[in-house]
Amino acid sequence: MWINIFFSVTFILGLLYLIRYRLNLKYSAEKAANALFPTSEEEMNQILIPSEFMEMQPLTKGTRSYKLVKWGTVGVICLFAVLMMVVFWTDMLHQSIFSIVYLFFFLISSIKHRGNFYIVAGGLILNGYYFAWDRVKGYELEKIIKWHELYGLDDKINHGYKLAVKVDNKWFQPQFVVVRDQVHLDRILSLLNIHGVKKVGENSETPVSSYTGVE
Repeated sequence: MWINIFFSVTFILGLLYLIRYRLNLKYSAEKAANALFPTSEEEMNQILIPSEFMEMQPLTKGTRSYKLVKWGTVGVICLFAVLMMVVFWTDMLHQSIFSIVYLFFFLISSIKHRGNFYIVAGGLILNGYYFAWDRVKGYELEKIIKWHELYGLDDKINHGYKLAVKVDNKWFQPQFVVVRDQVHLDRILSLLNIHGVKKVGENSETPVSSYTGVE
């Protein structure tokens, strides 16, 4: 009995997560079509996404990773709906229930769009999630120079800038992105400042081009 309850709760929570992520991604893709930054392939190439530090890919409904989320969500839900019925109606899977749950979480974690960072008129898009400006509480900025934790992990990020945005009402803060040069960093910080988003711990604007060191 407890196995059925455990599997049911796990399945429902996973189902809610997948649906919520799918809807957030769809909404973000629609918002990204009118982004203020980046607006070109050149600007996207200046944004590097952890953990492989690959250049940012566009967030549109036609990309391969978006389709993976779209159809992968349907596939995982159908697969585990069948497994859930088997668990309830037979004892076939009871001995391997924890392996099934592990597989479930593995599949959920693999269904995701590649990281992205957009500034739009109403807020930010970070890793497939849209945050209105009133939820964006500030940003942290570090230059990736020698002795920085990221320095040396990849040649593309050395002497770039680690930019982390802090948002309200979210347990797990979004991951950071790396901006490769000062010119594009200034453009990003200028847009953040225009919308009232400042460096964490500051009450007034700081010239964006004055940043040179590690926080």
